[in-house]
Amino acid sequence: MGTFLFPDEFYSSTYNIDFKRYYKKGYRAVFFDIDNTLVPHNAPADERSISLIKSLKSMGYKVCFISNNKEPRVASFNRYMNATYVYKAGKPKANGYIDGMKKVHVGRKRTLFVGDQIFTDIWGANNAGLHSILVKQIGFKEEIQIYLKRIIEWPIIAVFKLTHPHNVH
Repeated sequence: MGTFLFPDEFYSSTYNIDFKRYYKKGYRAVFFDIDNTLVPHNAPADERSISLIKSLKSMGYKVCFISNNKEPRVASFNRYMNATYVYKAGKPKANGYIDGMKKVHVGRKRTLFVGDQIFTDIWGANNAGLHSILVKQIGFKEEIQIYLKRIIEWPIIAVFKLTHPHNVH
């Protein structure tokens, strides 16, 4: 199994990540997928996601959304957060992540990526050389092609959890 599909870490939720710890380690940017990472699929920004982004920015992080969605979805989600974003990012290609790093002026060794899908988010973050964090999806309402990919992801996640138990939170 290709380790390029493995995240560096796995968390039960985006909202359980200790971002202060990563800041102390020298990370200065956090990139996020949106759907099922911060909010359920196609949901607007909610109090929890807005609060998290504001908290990260007050800590000193640069925040960027890296999404394969079209600009109207990403821009409307970002409305109350005023973060940087890359839409139609082309994940799992590295280009969208690289564009994000250019926009926030932070290099790959100081950038975290958080997402809920292996074949787009994690593979892309690994292609870009970022510290990749996989989170359990928030909701289960998804387009059929995403659901079908998740079926293939389950054994990969199971192997990761068995072989990297110290990286599962």
